[in-house]
Amino acid sequence: MATKCFNCPLQRSDVFIDLTKDEMRFMQNFKVGELEVDAGTTLLMEGSNSPQLYTALRGMGLRYKTLENGNRQVTNFVFPGDFIGLQAGIMGEMQHSVEASSSMTLCVFDRSELWSFFRNSPERAFDLTWMAAAEEHFLGEALASVGQRTAFEAIAWALCKIMLRGQGLGLAKDRVMPMPFRQQDLADALGLSLVHTNKTLSKLRNRQLANWGDDMLIVNDLGALADAAGMTLEPPMKRPIM
Repeated sequence: MATKCFNCPLQRSDVFIDLTKDEMRFMQNFKVGELEVDAGTTLLMEGSNSPQLYTALRGMGLRYKTLENGNRQVTNFVFPGDFIGLQAGIMGEMQHSVEASSSMTLCVFDRSELWSFFRNSPERAFDLTWMAAAEEHFLGEALASVGQRTAFEAIAWALCKIMLRGQGLGLAKDRVMPMPFRQQDLADALGLSLVHTNKTLSKLRNRQLANWGDDMLIVNDLGALADAAGMTLEPPMKRPIM
């Protein structure tokens, strides 16, 4: 049975802003169902004009662009609470693809109702705009890592970001969290070869900063890993949820 917005498990996480009862009722009317998919399923395809929008309720995935030569650039990783498909809702078609890295449960919304969403609930529409701005901010950070950080610093930065998201969502326990992504996904996100990525992960493991294996990420010392990345650890900003 579909999860009612009043019983949304994500609302129990401190990382999300609490919805009012009116907002929950509005979202329940906006939601048309749920979709469960297996790992490897393409949720949205670049160039498609899917009639549906999604919020990731459970599971993780990734966003990526494919170049004409077949190479792939991962632009972001998808975590529970992330909104998927806004690009198609605003621009008419997706400019990137979205794939499930683990089994996922998705809240489904009707894209044709998006204008009504903005017209009838300006507060919720502002939340959606905030999420788009946060995505833009993250892409700026990622571009800075690809262009200005060494491979060691960039991978340390990426693992810090992943662990911080996992901690905020309650996915990480005792510095350990599930990691359904592949090393190739991390390489494609940071513009590195798989060999270079593997060697750099070995350096992090040998320095006892982080260990990624058997679909689990272990961060021994998040502060030390952040220092290796040249970044400042900050408490996660509370974010809205659709």
